[in-house]
Amino acid sequence: MMEQRIEKPELVARVAARVQTDAGPVEEILDATLEEIFQALKRGESVSLRNFGTFYVREERESWVFRFNPSQKWRALFGWSSTYRG
Repeated sequence: MMEQRIEKPELVARVAARVQTDAGPVEEILDATLEEIFQALKRGESVSLRNFGTFYVREERESWVFRFNPSQKWRALFGWSSTYRG
């Protein structure tokens, strides 16, 4: 099972290396992206990222519940679906 985890600085470094740029702008973009996702969910909007999945909140009983619905690509990775052929 996948037990390793990477922290934000490592993720930023990996993305910066992938796009061949400095970590500073990547961290700024990542922070802005996460804040926009947070604000959208706070407004009750869902956020759909193609080939990744959809974040959404819904009201259940007396509170709001955060949900993530992974894309077919991610479902296939973890054996949750047989429809993805990528």
